[in-house]
Amino acid sequence: MKQFVKINSIDNVAVALIDIDKNVSILVDDKALLLKEDIKRGHKFSLSDINSGENIIKYGAPIGHATKEILCGEWVHSHNMKTNLEGINDYTFQQELSDVTEADAKLTFKGYVRGNGSVGIRNELWIVPTVGCVNGIAETIINRFKKEVKPEGIDAIEVFKHNYGCSQLGDDHANTQAILGDIVKHPNAGGVLVLGLGCENNYISAFKETINEYDEERVKFLVTQEVSNEIEEGLKLLTELYEKMKKAQRVETSISELKIGLKCGGSDGLSGITANPLLGAFSDLLISQGGTTVLTEVPEMFGAETILMSRAVDKNVFNQTVELINNFKQYFIEHKQPVYENPSPGNKEGGITTLEEKSLGCTQKGGKAMVVDVLKYGEIINKKGLNLLNSPGNDLVAATALGASGCQMVLFTTGRGTPFGSFVPTMKISTNSHLFNLKPHWIDFNAGGLVEDASMEEVLEQFLHYIIKVASGELVNNEKNNFREIAIFKTGVTL
Repeated sequence: MKQFVKINSIDNVAVALIDIDKNVSILVDDKALLLKEDIKRGHKFSLSDINSGENIIKYGAPIGHATKEILCGEWVHSHNMKTNLEGINDYTFQQELSDVTEADAKLTFKGYVRGNGSVGIRNELWIVPTVGCVNGIAETIINRFKKEVKPEGIDAIEVFKHNYGCSQLGDDHANTQAILGDIVKHPNAGGVLVLGLGCENNYISAFKETINEYDEERVKFLVTQEVSNEIEEGLKLLTELYEKMKKAQRVETSISELKIGLKCGGSDGLSGITANPLLGAFSDLLISQGGTTVLTEVPEMFGAETILMSRAVDKNVFNQTVELINNFKQYFIEHKQPVYENPSPGNKEGGITTLEEKSLGCTQKGGKAMVVDVLKYGEIINKKGLNLLNSPGNDLVAATALGASGCQMVLFTTGRGTPFGSFVPTMKISTNSHLFNLKPHWIDFNAGGLVEDASMEEVLEQFLHYIIKVASGELVNNEKNNFREIAIFKTGVTL
């Protein structure tokens, strides 16, 4: 296995692929370099003397500047470098598109085609509370249902509990309604019971108006204050939904029907070298087959946003991307928070120092395809290809937003590891083999081989086949562990 990687020919730092001891001599560009400090896996070391104020270059781009002189072979991190980023920027549309060649092979998976033509990769029975007050009732109904009906032949039965639906104003109330409405209509659900209380802000008659059209065969509603025994009534409605949905069968479906969310969390210094480029290669391949991917985590686009802007399909999408970036920066400023207070402590422990460095690695998940649309928070995908979605970087909030946009699955890269799952299958891809071997009950696929002995072509082929198996019904770890939650973005006042 290689000891380190220099990502771009103009970089003045390299990244350790394993822990390397002080005083080890390594060969870089045919020249011997003596390491002056211990360098942990994922961390950077200088390839030349770097003056105070001089840019640190990684991925062929500045990721910050030196705060003091850094000698060749020294560790480069928070103690001697900092971000170059500040404030809100003006941008100019300078389009630079790359070809994503249409693939010849027409790949398929086995999915569930719903009455409106949408395709799910699961056939699950869900309870969606309109308000947190009925979370306990929903759980009681499901427990009774499992005990008395003993359902078979469907993929899962879940209640997606949350704390919202009442005492909210403005955007928060609208966001709650939008996300819950998207979940109700999601094609991974064969049946949905919407459970309300009766006095909440998000009362059912108003909620119905926000979701517009829905499949009456797949969606039922219950206001618990309006019936004498809400448990019995809920059990009856859940049973009706189950009897209809259990007849659904998987059918061979074009991979062009897949909508995949792209997410990272607990990133490390290898994220932008292994797992994120793998997702980028997969994204391009899926788009070449007519499919769709969605990139989110807006604060983790800061510092790499111009790369995405240059790939906008037209001036309108460019302007939407500028608005997406600057509005999120303004959100930080209005709350008197530093725009660039990122990476997290775990990111730094893994070798990431600045937001530019994190963003340049993060946005690689979007591959090279043009950006065809920019989605508001809670908005559903309406164009095939690479979409950008307005959402924060928080793992569960962003993964929920990806699922709500219509993604049937979320691909989640991580160098540190995390067990969580959203309401859609949340596949974990490790950036390094150590994590994959340490946490096999968390991690579903290992991209660490990309810095060992495997080529991108080999790993991508394995990854593609695995995704097709998961889309066709194979469970990922968050499903096996029954770790499934939702989180809704909140910005304002609670009454």
